[in-house]
Amino acid sequence: MNQIAPIREINRAFEAAVVTGLTRRPRAVPCKYLYDRRGSRLFDDICALAEYYPTRAELEIMQRYSAEMASQIGPRVMLVEFGSGSSVKTRVLLGALIDPVAYVPLDISREHLLRTAAELEKEFPHIEILPLVADFTGEFTLPRSRRAADHCAVYFPGSTIGNLTPDRAVELLQRIGTTVGVDGGLLIGVDLQKDAGTIEAAYNDSEGVTAEFNKNLLWRINRELDGTIDPDSFSHRAIYNEEKGRVEISLVSDRDQTVSVGPRSFDFIEGESILTEYSHKYTVEGFSDLARKAGFTPRRFWSDASRLFAVAHLVHMPRTDCENTGETGR
Repeated sequence: MNQIAPIREINRAFEAAVVTGLTRRPRAVPCKYLYDRRGSRLFDDICALAEYYPTRAELEIMQRYSAEMASQIGPRVMLVEFGSGSSVKTRVLLGALIDPVAYVPLDISREHLLRTAAELEKEFPHIEILPLVADFTGEFTLPRSRRAADHCAVYFPGSTIGNLTPDRAVELLQRIGTTVGVDGGLLIGVDLQKDAGTIEAAYNDSEGVTAEFNKNLLWRINRELDGTIDPDSFSHRAIYNEEKGRVEISLVSDRDQTVSVGPRSFDFIEGESILTEYSHKYTVEGFSDLARKAGFTPRRFWSDASRLFAVAHLVHMPRTDCENTGETGR
């Protein structure tokens, strides 16, 4: 467990991100800081909501096509999952893989990650489970497995790649390419473009769980950084920007107010916002172009029956130039 970062070190990074984010204009805090222990649990609740289609659609894809995905990935793999969360969809994939060597769930939420890893060890005793507490957008070193793997593949479920602007998404894909190496694989979830009503409903659920998840950032600032923010003085806002093909999620100040983070104070006027998350939506063609810019070749796309979501298999710098971008599940 020597990969686990000290908790205080994580808090210093959080503090720097919050102070920098509240100082700049427009104000913004990286969405990864929504995911402390409480935030991770709230996101699990979001995934079960009727309005939130991505998890349901992706699980449908995984259940229907996991054998094909396992064949594409190949035997004796070390599978690394970015942002593993509760690993619900991963269980389907792990059950289909051919003689997997190890599974490395990677997440910044330590307690959530270790609890899930312990559950997976019981469920898949033939697979070495090596949890890694780290930020996948930063530097990390993969743990060594007892058995040698033939190759490495990254599993990046959900639509987390959509949280990044296209330029940042290319940078992250390039980083993944370095992790998996030549001929390494990437199985990644991609939220597809669709009507604005369906998209906006997914981020403005009737039960208010997404709003509470968004406001958890403010509660976390209060708990960990000696903040004096009244979360009830901010409102959750999520709108779909059709021109840029993305959901823009913010916390909006309901009044003129001054908040503090430790010794620092920040003035807000009514209507001023803190951007907390983007969620970009793609077409198959658009995401394929993005992947190629990062050195990946698209091999296969699978989609659910309603074409709400897709899972793509990409290969990094393949030694053969054969490309198959055919979709399954139209």
